[in-house]
Amino acid sequence: MALSKLDNLYRQVILDHSAHPHHHGHLAQATSEIELRNPTCGDVLQLEVALTDGKISDIAFSGDGCTISQASASMMTDAVMGKTPAEAEQMVQVFSEMIIGDKPNVDLDVLGDASILKGVAQFPARIKCATLAWKALNNALTGEDGKGMAQLLSQHED
Repeated sequence: MALSKLDNLYRQVILDHSAHPHHHGHLAQATSEIELRNPTCGDVLQLEVALTDGKISDIAFSGDGCTISQASASMMTDAVMGKTPAEAEQMVQVFSEMIIGDKPNVDLDVLGDASILKGVAQFPARIKCATLAWKALNNALTGEDGKGMAQLLSQHED
């Protein structure tokens, strides 16, 4: 497939996730809720996560933001459904490394559709837009004391 056709396909996937976001709305019962803002462009994201049996059983986001912000949130929610907090935290790390271009050889397949946001690294002004949902997820899965939710859950399962 020609590069321009591939770029158009990626652009269409991003536009579709933005126009028809997956997991958009609110949860009846959330284990964790967080709101983050991107002061640079005004994106606002509320993220709600429900954990059941040590896995993300439901997730939802709401708020206002640019196309990249909304698409990234939609892709992130798809990617982490059914994952443990530890797996989700690892995905946040992979996404972060991908988007800032630190480790181009990381396995991006774990990110699902979100891997197509790799091109955002070429646009520094958009990096905060793409990472907002992933930062919210990381914060939602991390206790105030800095311990990951995976560690907290494993302490209670023993």
